[in-house]
Amino acid sequence: MDWKQLVQFALLGSSDLEQYAILLVRVAIGLFFAISGANKLSVAGGAKEVYETLVKAKVPFPHQMAYFVLGVEFVGGSLVTVGFLSSPACVALLIDMIVAVLTDTLSTMPKGLSPLNWLDDFLYLPEVLYVLFFIWLICSGPGKFSVDYWLAGKLLR
Repeated sequence: MDWKQLVQFALLGSSDLEQYAILLVRVAIGLFFAISGANKLSVAGGAKEVYETLVKAKVPFPHQMAYFVLGVEFVGGSLVTVGFLSSPACVALLIDMIVAVLTDTLSTMPKGLSPLNWLDDFLYLPEVLYVLFFIWLICSGPGKFSVDYWLAGKLLR
């Protein structure tokens, strides 16, 4: 690799490696949500914390909504992991995380922070990072190593 290629890589990245980055992020975040949702659905009392959060936030039908949210996490995470219907799954999980931020996470933020410190703490929240990942995956697509990519190749011939 000559110095021009090294500078180009340092400043612009590599489109040759982009598909691997998409795969890594998609599988990691998909597995996280699939495992988290499955654990809460399969363990006795696993949905209790979600239910209590929804009650505290005055969400209607909290019992049903707790199972709905956990179902979205499990099914959506599973779909994102394999890259099947990944954009709709990312949209569902994106909405799930936005609602989580608005109904629960914001209330845990310290009071009396300067705007800059508040923004720093807000951007540190995992849910905010998940929102950004889902936006990125919706915009980039699931990548070449996905069922969606294979399916699009078959359907769009």
